Amino acid sequence: MGFNFRELLVVLIVVMLVFGTKKIRNLGSDAGGWIRDFKKALKDGNEAEGSLEANAEHEPAKHVIEGEATPVNEKKNA
Repeated sequence: MGFNFRELLVVLIVVMLVFGTKKIRNLGSDAGGWIRDFKKALKDGNEAEGSLEANAEHEPAKHVIEGEATPVNEKKNA
């Protein structure tokens, strides 16, 4: 129950008559821009994650806090 070439051609002609070629062309260029921007965002996100991971691996901890935690309700024996 697929479409053959003639049916697709008729549908394409009807769409062109309803929307016009200018709107279809604009829609195609807009869709291309969306895909291009999406790919760029994915690439930028991966590069940012890589740089964060590289910085985390090479920087040692600057401050180490040592101590003992006591609950608020508990009193010290001093």
